[in-house]
Amino acid sequence: MKGYMGKILKVDLTTGDIRQENIPDEVYENFLSGVGLGVYYLHKHIPAGADPMGPENILGILSGLLTNTGSLMTGRWMAVCKSPLTGGWGDANCGGTLSPAIKQCGVDGIFFTGISPKPVYLYMDKEGAELRDASHLWGKDAVEAEEILQEECKTNKKPKVAVIGPAGEKLSLIAGIVNDAGRISARSGVGAVMGSKRLKAVVLQGSGKTGIADSAGMSAYSKEVATKVKNANLPKFFKGFLLPYMGMLMAKQKKVVAMDGMLAAMINKKFGTIAVNTLGMTNGDCPVKNWQGSVVDFKKRQYKKLNPDRILARETKKYHCASCVIGCGGMCDIRDVRDGRYAHTHKPEYETCSSFGCLLLNDDLEAIFYINEMLNRAGMDTISAGNAVAFAIECFENGILTEEDTGGLRLKWGNAEAVIALLEKMINREEGIGDILADGVKGAAERIGKGAERFAVHVGGQAPGMHDPKLDPLLGIHFSDPTPGRHTIGGAVYYNTMYLWKEVSWAPPVKKHPKSEEYIPSDREALKSIATTYYKMLTDGAGGCFFAMILGVDHWNLFKMLNLATGWNLSAEEYMGIGRRIQTARQLFNLKHGVDPRDFIIAGRIKGDPPLTGGPLKGITLAIEDMVRLTWKNCGWDENTGVPEDALIQELHLSELTE
Repeated sequence: MKGYMGKILKVDLTTGDIRQENIPDEVYENFLSGVGLGVYYLHKHIPAGADPMGPENILGILSGLLTNTGSLMTGRWMAVCKSPLTGGWGDANCGGTLSPAIKQCGVDGIFFTGISPKPVYLYMDKEGAELRDASHLWGKDAVEAEEILQEECKTNKKPKVAVIGPAGEKLSLIAGIVNDAGRISARSGVGAVMGSKRLKAVVLQGSGKTGIADSAGMSAYSKEVATKVKNANLPKFFKGFLLPYMGMLMAKQKKVVAMDGMLAAMINKKFGTIAVNTLGMTNGDCPVKNWQGSVVDFKKRQYKKLNPDRILARETKKYHCASCVIGCGGMCDIRDVRDGRYAHTHKPEYETCSSFGCLLLNDDLEAIFYINEMLNRAGMDTISAGNAVAFAIECFENGILTEEDTGGLRLKWGNAEAVIALLEKMINREEGIGDILADGVKGAAERIGKGAERFAVHVGGQAPGMHDPKLDPLLGIHFSDPTPGRHTIGGAVYYNTMYLWKEVSWAPPVKKHPKSEEYIPSDREALKSIATTYYKMLTDGAGGCFFAMILGVDHWNLFKMLNLATGWNLSAEEYMGIGRRIQTARQLFNLKHGVDPRDFIIAGRIKGDPPLTGGPLKGITLAIEDMVRLTWKNCGWDENTGVPEDALIQELHLSELTE
């Protein structure tokens, strides 16, 4: 066994039974670890029709196959379950330092089933694992609980902790799982599933090693990658005020060309994701006013207040996830923000700045700092929470919600004080509007009625990431994934940096062509989407980072690292076959649980129905149904239903999962 531990830990929270299970080599050879091992195990063991909040659902927390092998930017972990938000496959990806700790405890993943009769946490070290009482932690926010557990369980070093906050305890369907005091595995409602099992935390205190096939080769390649990233820097004169102009140039671009992915590393090293705060306003990437507006509604005098330079001015040090050489995160001093409760915290990422900035027409950066920490401690997904607030404001504006419904709150665009008060109600699941919005926009619209559903922007129940696919149509295909609404699978702009065509013969090369062709359904665009998806499935199976993936295979070659770790010596195309298997298994999981893939195709405002009336994306409506059908067809799925063909199931050896 090279690169993986060959074992998982199974925890029955109902009975308290804990045992290890050996996983055959062929499972890793077919699925890797991470999301692949997760979908393999959950597909086999969650019965059709299982209640996502019931004892039959399984929560998995998994490391990646390349994690802890000496490879770079492979320190991410996955939470997987049947999603209570969508009813289908749920996965959520997270950075931080938890992933290596899973393998250091001798396993590739931990799977929880059942429901504990009382709050508990799992403690695991080299001696074994046990469930411990967590009654004293129930009600604590995620940061407080992590600090208590690190002190309580400390030996020669502080343990790594994954924990839920009040949102997960109160079963909010938009709750996530937190590690490193604010890094969140946020999507798919994974925190709600953890809360439903009365599992407050997972505490890991291992020190084991991970064997690999070619440690010298991995060390040499990692040094090569590290040197490239270290030497990639933006000019010192490049400041945040230039980003909107960069966005304007992108908006005017009429031709598509391949780009060097190292530019992304330069931007992420300097700014992190917050570079998009203003760049995305001028090219149309940022959704505005609950997806119905544009830069016309959130003008320069407003969006410039979210200039990333203003956030970096608060940054005290860079934050790196495990094995990362980019360091896109950062820790900020926000002691002067609002009531002084919060001091040293994670800086808000772009998704948070957009969800609580332009989406709400809010330019109060101090409020965004506060909201970011507030939701991190609550363990609530900022994307879903921001979409829920935007939905509520539009309902209020149209008379569907009144002050009586909101507990006296006047929900207006740009009213940061009302937003914070509403979030407090959501986190605490206060009776009325707080309880209604705590489960996301789809559930809220169904409960409110009165036509509220026309203001509920979601894909299959999940709020979309803060990137408009009308700018990048391939993103619209990725939003229509078995885990809908996720922005971290890919898009055309990312495909253009990845150079997959250098390794994979069927991946279309990017040659200079009109950008308008991206909006026309074609086999070429479908294959670009498929190649990105399969490579992302491999990345999530390996524990890799999205920002490493978009560096391109010239700078970060996942195929090469997998061979160095495992010694399998597979070709790039053989590895892409594994990515295809993982993606198809995720679709099969949804079908098993009664999800119609057509319900996960983006619709309404997200695709441009009705089209925007202003800004760079004015008048665009995506032909997304035809785009998705061509993608399904090229995947080997029925182009009309999204059901994988029998021949493909046989080819991928997935019959075991369909019996």
